[in-house]
Amino acid sequence: MASEFKHISTPLTDEVVEGLSAGDNVLLSGVIYTARDAAHKRLVELLDKGEELPFDLRGQVIYYVGPTPARPGKVIGAAGPTTSGRMNPYAPRLLAAGQKGIIGKGEMDRAVQEALERYKAVYFAAIGGAGALIAQCVVSSELVAYEDLGPEAIRRLVVRDLPLTVAQDCHGGNLYQEGRRRYQLA
Repeated sequence: MASEFKHISTPLTDEVVEGLSAGDNVLLSGVIYTARDAAHKRLVELLDKGEELPFDLRGQVIYYVGPTPARPGKVIGAAGPTTSGRMNPYAPRLLAAGQKGIIGKGEMDRAVQEALERYKAVYFAAIGGAGALIAQCVVSSELVAYEDLGPEAIRRLVVRDLPLTVAQDCHGGNLYQEGRRRYQLA
């Protein structure tokens, strides 16, 4: 496992994604989008109808988060990751449409892993339970779509040096599975 941080920026390219391996630590800067279950369902429905999405998905990173309301003088409230497995039914479709990165917590399923490999994308794990600390990396927050979903609306965030770990890469690497193997008794 790498101990130094790689500095990367959005939008992600194939070259950047190919240079990342499970276990790498990164500091991500640039624009990312927020979305959880309900927003994902709407995005996939738009794709299925052949309609435009509320933002250009190509090269983008979606953070599975439902931030709390911002306190006065703050850009955003606590912004901890949501359990990623809830987006398993939607993630492959969005990766096929050009999404290059996912941020969440917990292992994603085999279909998502195959989509990460096929479309050269990456899944980053954020630190669960550290929403207040993660929020300090958010420079700006802007509502993009689905205001009726409240904290699950799609937001455009600008982040600076967001600390993440590559959990599943485009080469078939999976930190969750590798970690289990390391600590299993022979």
